[in-house]
Amino acid sequence: MNKVFLRGVVTKDIELKSTQNKTAMTKFSIAVRRDIKNANGEYDTDFINCIAFGKIAETISKYFHKGSGILVMGHIQTGSYEKEDGGRVYTTDIIVENIEFDRSNSNKETEKEKEEPKQKLSDEPFESFGRQVTIDESELPF
Repeated sequence: MNKVFLRGVVTKDIELKSTQNKTAMTKFSIAVRRDIKNANGEYDTDFINCIAFGKIAETISKYFHKGSGILVMGHIQTGSYEKEDGGRVYTTDIIVENIEFDRSNSNKETEKEKEEPKQKLSDEPFESFGRQVTIDESELPF
């Protein structure tokens, strides 16, 4: 069985292209953190190449960008090609079959939270209207 499930972060903005048959296609990579720490006590990261076709490619290019958290499901495909100088290059890609949003693993969300200071809730909810409001219990309908 050849099935892959990856949780990572998109490494650069995604560009939608078309194959010769006019099928939507996109190639992108995701950064996936390893679960085991290295000798320095840090987590290493692998950069995994992914290819998506059709509606999935269109969805990825529309809703994901550099820093987006993504869950990728698919299969591994290996291949090779010959460079201009005659050397052979071997490739390993994930062919994407399904994706999901992973907001908990998104760099953009984290950066946005750091940039925007959280608003402190005031003890006086009507303070922004410029005057203090007091309500007498006798005015309440219940």
